[in-house]
Amino acid sequence: MKTDLLQTPITYLKGVGPNRAQALQSELGITTYNDLLHFFPNRYIDKTRYYKISELERNSSEVQLIGKIVHIKTVEQKRGSRLVARFVDDTGEMELVWFRGHKWIREQLQLNVPYVIFGRTNWFNGLFSMPHPEMELLTAHEQGMRIHMQPIYPSTEKLSNKGITNRVMSNMVQQLFTETGGVYRETLSKDLLDDLKLVSRSEALFNIHFPKDQKKLAKAQFRLKLEELFFIQLQLIAKKLLRKKKIKGLPFEHVGEHFNTFYRDFLPFELTGAQQKVIKEIRADLGSNAQMNRLLQGDVGSGKTIVALMSMLLAMDNGYQSCLMAPTEILANQHYNSLKEVLGDMKVNMALLTGSVRKSDRKGIHEALEDGSLHILVGTHAVLEHKVRFKNLGLAIIDEQHRFGVAQRSKLWKKNDIPPHILVMTATPIPRTLAMSLYGDLDISVIDELPPGRKPVKTVHRYDSNRLKVFRFLKDEIKKGRQVYVVYPLIQESQALDYKDLMDGYESISREFPLPDYRISIVHGQMKSEDKDYEMSRFVKGETQIMVATTVIEVGVNVPNATVMIIESAERFGLSQLHQLRGRVGRGGEQSYCILLTGQKLSADARTRIETMTSTQDGFEIAEVDLKLRGPGDLMGTQQSGLLNLKIADIVRDNEILKTARFYALRILQEDPDLVLEKNAPIRQTYAELLRHKNIWNYIS
Repeated sequence: MKTDLLQTPITYLKGVGPNRAQALQSELGITTYNDLLHFFPNRYIDKTRYYKISELERNSSEVQLIGKIVHIKTVEQKRGSRLVARFVDDTGEMELVWFRGHKWIREQLQLNVPYVIFGRTNWFNGLFSMPHPEMELLTAHEQGMRIHMQPIYPSTEKLSNKGITNRVMSNMVQQLFTETGGVYRETLSKDLLDDLKLVSRSEALFNIHFPKDQKKLAKAQFRLKLEELFFIQLQLIAKKLLRKKKIKGLPFEHVGEHFNTFYRDFLPFELTGAQQKVIKEIRADLGSNAQMNRLLQGDVGSGKTIVALMSMLLAMDNGYQSCLMAPTEILANQHYNSLKEVLGDMKVNMALLTGSVRKSDRKGIHEALEDGSLHILVGTHAVLEHKVRFKNLGLAIIDEQHRFGVAQRSKLWKKNDIPPHILVMTATPIPRTLAMSLYGDLDISVIDELPPGRKPVKTVHRYDSNRLKVFRFLKDEIKKGRQVYVVYPLIQESQALDYKDLMDGYESISREFPLPDYRISIVHGQMKSEDKDYEMSRFVKGETQIMVATTVIEVGVNVPNATVMIIESAERFGLSQLHQLRGRVGRGGEQSYCILLTGQKLSADARTRIETMTSTQDGFEIAEVDLKLRGPGDLMGTQQSGLLNLKIADIVRDNEILKTARFYALRILQEDPDLVLEKNAPIRQTYAELLRHKNIWNYIS
């Protein structure tokens, strides 16, 4: 069919008109025939069965019946009136009830004529009733398009008030198929259709709206989900292959003295199998002629920093400088100090550049960067400033990359004529399905082992009523010379939420742990950064034993002596937050504990989160549960370039379809990178449209 017909404004569809068109646009974003065609039902009602009144049950379910109206009356009530019709079949009787639109409805109803009715039944005063039923004369029902599985479309109150009911939406889509002929351009190759036994695109679109049975619906859903995920994966993989082909990488041709000396004489512990595997992957990237763009995932404490350091030593061995950029001064300081400690007296010139570095010191750093005598620069956003110029930047490492904007990250590319290799690190475990969709254009490495000697953190759940026992336990730990975190979800009292807030908590802990025996730090997001840094540094130095804080300590504080993490109102936190907070303890050799304090009443989701935390330390397992509970949009925020605004697929439920889509996208691009083969013409045309419109569903013709 003609491509431009589907771009026709929805106003021109028979039965729509300007008013309905405006409502469809403002409420659902439907402006063209194409938008309506791809406005999919979110559920279906099986209308293959007709019930008898005698078969109805009192559990308020949706049913379809055939019968006649034998009597109509208006019943006055306290507010207004209701229209009541007596509906009968050969097994019994029931009432049909309308609370509005009486005059119009009464004029339409015919007595003693067979109707097909559909709706949800109620049981009241010994009689079944059906409020506002869908009705159709039996003769019209038999002559019209038989809908066996009735589609139910997403709607809003505003649409209902404008008379755009589910029946009206369904009629519009039927009219659309009539006007367009129901034949749509194929978007996938014949090989792909045959290999996966997919139905045609035209058949899939018809059966997603008007399936005759569950089997046809399942085939339509599989086809359209596969297509949606296939083109997203095609886009990500093509981007990755293009970058590897077009963007020349700086050559790291050999492993030299710095890397080998560190590995032989300075490595503080034996590398885990996972660390060794990741270093091999990074070495392979750096030794190729393409620019590295790799995401390194690993739980808190899994040893990402050692991998980063060894990568920077490789750069140094090949005559290149490196930088490591962190989102906060505290984290930058922590990286700098830990790298310095591990390097010992190795001849590696390293500097720290943050907003707090004095102007006089900056001058020396800038000069050493430009003459090449400074090998490694650790810093915050200050690294991105225009005046920070490297002689030969070869490797840029970004920690917790989701805290940096795309524009900020792209500034690193411009720090050398040939863009440096990029290694992105995150301690937030990302489920594989989500990583494939969000970071499919990056190579992904995972460190899924903890270094030897690390003891798992013991995690327990306690109710508020156990608070005194918890405090006694804290005193015992502090007596042993240990330190404690107490984290709260709120900074000040919220009338809407009955949760402990930070200031109340601080006061009660101050009473329970008084001076001079105990000293307490307090940190929250509304403090000035210098006050926050001062309080944190007191805790890091061991001058205070208890840190009362909000989630600002989620990333960045490394205090090996802290062995207890108390999370107040733990039911308020998401799983990934709970896991990140737990990662603040267990960083030394002593046994550490995480205590989740909650109220007695827990929602089903909150209980699942608490049970998950107490049963596993595996960040990736926790991330999978979190993804199922919250969905991908909530998990990653809304900044992820619209990739997750899926029309029909769901990356959690459709995990296997996603893997299949990625497999075929990769296979096709490896065989035909530019999609020039004639057999891939439908994919090429669709992909070109997709890139032009930046929307997965605007390419259809």
